[in-house]
Amino acid sequence: MSKVLTASEVEAYNAKGYHLPVDVLSKDEVAACRRQLEAYESKSGGPIKGEMRHKSHLLFPWINDLMRHPRVLDAVEDVLGPNLLVWSTSFFIKEPRDPGFVSWHQDATYWGLSSPDVCTAWIALSPANKVSGCMKFIAGTHKAQVEHADTFHQDNLLTRGQEIAVEVDEAKAVYAELEPGQASLHHVLLFHGSAPNRSDDRRIGLAIRYVPTHVRQAVGAKDSATLVRGVDEHRNFAAEPRPSVDLDPEGLAFHRAATEAQAAVLYRGTGKTAFRA
Repeated sequence: MSKVLTASEVEAYNAKGYHLPVDVLSKDEVAACRRQLEAYESKSGGPIKGEMRHKSHLLFPWINDLMRHPRVLDAVEDVLGPNLLVWSTSFFIKEPRDPGFVSWHQDATYWGLSSPDVCTAWIALSPANKVSGCMKFIAGTHKAQVEHADTFHQDNLLTRGQEIAVEVDEAKAVYAELEPGQASLHHVLLFHGSAPNRSDDRRIGLAIRYVPTHVRQAVGAKDSATLVRGVDEHRNFAAEPRPSVDLDPEGLAFHRAATEAQAAVLYRGTGKTAFRA
């Protein structure tokens, strides 16, 4: 039996490639998450950037707790099954009136994973709507991988500025509007993107990439993940430490090695070796 999604919603996810919204955090809880993010940013002198935006659950206990939130895990279990790993977490933040955007793309294109059995839970830590540049989906486009072209556009929030190299019908776009504390789920092959933030508030989203334990890294020399539910009988990934305090030395060291390995996969063939600032 499903835990959060109804049987018809699971069927719709499989047909369309996405589901929303999932109510995850209360107003107080999401406000606390945003305060913790922005407290780090205040201390570090600016918005979280570069490799710190990726696999951030290795650095901050509140993110590690958030990716284990029962409401998120129950929803993801409904589409992926009971044995779940978090392969990665990534912040996608657009500052007020900033030109940053996300081109139409499929997540799986450069990840190097062995299977498309991957679900992204995208949690809104601020309003995500048409004005602030919420995600937009093209339903039913998760059935096959298509060609992409790298642009490395300075305003594109993606690692390679990658964009789908086939025509996308914007008229069919479904806007994934979310209130703070809500999440959307989408399949790793779903066409999606987002426009710049035209609002006066930051648009803050945390993308959590969940995989069943049979998935493995197929092109990289090594990779790591965190078991968050069930059992891992496959052991395809190195186990990750759980931080006890922000930026603890063990977490920082592991994070450095893990993001270097992940960047080597994501940027393979380009000559680049580190995440964009």
